[in-house]
Amino acid sequence: MAGGGGVVKGSERDDTPVLITEAAPSYEEQFAARKRKYMIMMGLRLPCLLLAGVFHETWWLALGFVALSVPLPWIAVLIANDRPPRKSERVNRYQRDKTAIEPAERHVIDG
Repeated sequence: MAGGGGVVKGSERDDTPVLITEAAPSYEEQFAARKRKYMIMMGLRLPCLLLAGVFHETWWLALGFVALSVPLPWIAVLIANDRPPRKSERVNRYQRDKTAIEPAERHVIDG
């Protein structure tokens, strides 16, 4: 046989999944990713406040950590409520060939 449909041996088989669509992640996956981002950003607020307490003698450093921790909840909520951007879809439209119909020569008879 020359390369016909033979039996695939176990060692030759590729078990990696094949991507068959460009579908967006499910709502549950998107929600889990947004929730994870929110928890990380809110988790960063506590270390900032603790570091501000540790460096209370260096006022400018403590103030910097406090200033960094103030907008974190607002930013975390904005990121958590934002969905991923939509993919641009290319619409497949029929494009006619402009030279398909050639103008016919017409003779005008003046009377």
